[in-house]
Amino acid sequence: MKRFKLNILIAGVLTLGLFSSCSDSFLNSVPKTSLLDENFYKTEADAEMALVGCYDGYQLTGTGFPIYLESEVASDECFGGTGANDGRGYQMIDRLDKSQSTSDNNVFNDTWGKYYKGIFRCNNLLQKLPTIATWKSSKDSVNTITKNRIEGETRFLRAIMYFDLVRMFENIPLLTEPTTAVVPQADPTDVYKLIVSDLSFAAKNIPADAYPKAQAATNDGRVTRYAAEALLARVYLFYTGYYAKDDLGVTKQNVLDGLEDVITSNEFDTIPYKSQWPASSYIRVDSTNTLNKSGFAGKGNKEVVFAEKFNSTSDYNGMSDGNGSIVMMGMRNTNFSPYGKGWGACTVNPQFVNAFVSGDKRRTASVIDLANEKDKDGKTIESFFNIPDQREYTGYTVKKYSPTALPDGTSDTGGTKDFQQSQGQDYVQIRYADVLLMAAELGSPNAVAYFNKVHTRAGLPAVASVSLSDIQTERRFEFAFEGIRYWDLLRTGIDNAANTIAACAQTVKSAGVDDHVTYDINKIKATRGFMQIPDTQITLSGGVLKQNSGW
Repeated sequence: MKRFKLNILIAGVLTLGLFSSCSDSFLNSVPKTSLLDENFYKTEADAEMALVGCYDGYQLTGTGFPIYLESEVASDECFGGTGANDGRGYQMIDRLDKSQSTSDNNVFNDTWGKYYKGIFRCNNLLQKLPTIATWKSSKDSVNTITKNRIEGETRFLRAIMYFDLVRMFENIPLLTEPTTAVVPQADPTDVYKLIVSDLSFAAKNIPADAYPKAQAATNDGRVTRYAAEALLARVYLFYTGYYAKDDLGVTKQNVLDGLEDVITSNEFDTIPYKSQWPASSYIRVDSTNTLNKSGFAGKGNKEVVFAEKFNSTSDYNGMSDGNGSIVMMGMRNTNFSPYGKGWGACTVNPQFVNAFVSGDKRRTASVIDLANEKDKDGKTIESFFNIPDQREYTGYTVKKYSPTALPDGTSDTGGTKDFQQSQGQDYVQIRYADVLLMAAELGSPNAVAYFNKVHTRAGLPAVASVSLSDIQTERRFEFAFEGIRYWDLLRTGIDNAANTIAACAQTVKSAGVDDHVTYDINKIKATRGFMQIPDTQITLSGGVLKQNSGW
């Protein structure tokens, strides 16, 4: 996605979050362009340009400590990991336990600020859309369709950002217009109602043929009607599961109908499992110092319903388009082609690896086995790995979202080839397999067929009937390390989620010696699964914001 540097789209967005004062230097900075509120938002082209700015704002939420990392660290799939001498912020999130790192009061401050900056951009565009001169005066239906399509895409982006925030923190300010006012935390139900309203509008007003194809590569990650219908189902299932109520103004049948629309569109299909991720499908070619990438289906493959787009043009001069999560997820300071190095977060729990049934292709596509994967000389990854440098070493790490490297150990990132800056792998938010399994869970008459399409692709035999428990188990392995498992656990109830996570206690290696990872069920329950609101935001609000329970 192209970087969009237009001051008007970020003017008034607060560097640290919602509550910086008017003396903030960011707000008082001199505009570097001549485009301001007074002379922008005049034409359809202006609106399209501003929409790109909204996508850009959403992309930035994938850097820092994004929801993907948070949901993997907090799940039963992974431990916090990172370096043996690093701070213990990742362990605090893993255990939902402040005592793990008493000085880490702002782990999510950067995350909080980026989300509200993105939401500000969306609110600003939504406020300005009705003022576009050609739309005010024209009765041309084509203009109306264009306006509604732009509004639909903008509202989807606002919805997905609010959905991330309300799942992470639950008690958040709800802003529907561009403002820097101090706003108290809203009732979570009101946030979810706005999300449902935004997604319903997007589903109804983004034409099915707005883009040549729904796949992300073709439309460069643009929101489609089908993405809105699929995300609405995810929102509905989480809300009705976690809160055990159904009062969002949309029915279960409405949601299922939307999923069936995605399925019958014929825009999507399942593809060979490992072909969806670079590190899962690349093969090293030592003789030519290259990677055989023919097994990778590409960024915009037919299974992608919606992706958060990244590219390899990041640098240290303000271009922030890379996937920061991948840098954290990579094997700590270890290149072993096709896998590249990173900072060692999210070491994989052996209990999860061992839970895959025999013959399930998803295991090797999802997990890097450091003790058993070998190079051409028969040397294992573990033989190159500096175990004393790793916290919570388990012998396993994440493959799907791993950096990649050439056989000579240099980074395969493109751009500047800086492994920290140039990670261009997209984060796939919604896959077609998720649409199929959500439709099955919501009671589609085709539930067994949908389930089997996912299940048999993994190399497992078809079933004659399917239960909710079957679907939950299938989701666990189908979406391993895709940032979904934690939320699937929470929507079964906090007691079950806490018990499941606590059962992951394990002896690991930290700094090369035994380290016993244990969980306090009562601490997990006390937080109700939600994260710590940054202290900086509470301070800047003058105490208007209140900390979440358990923190």
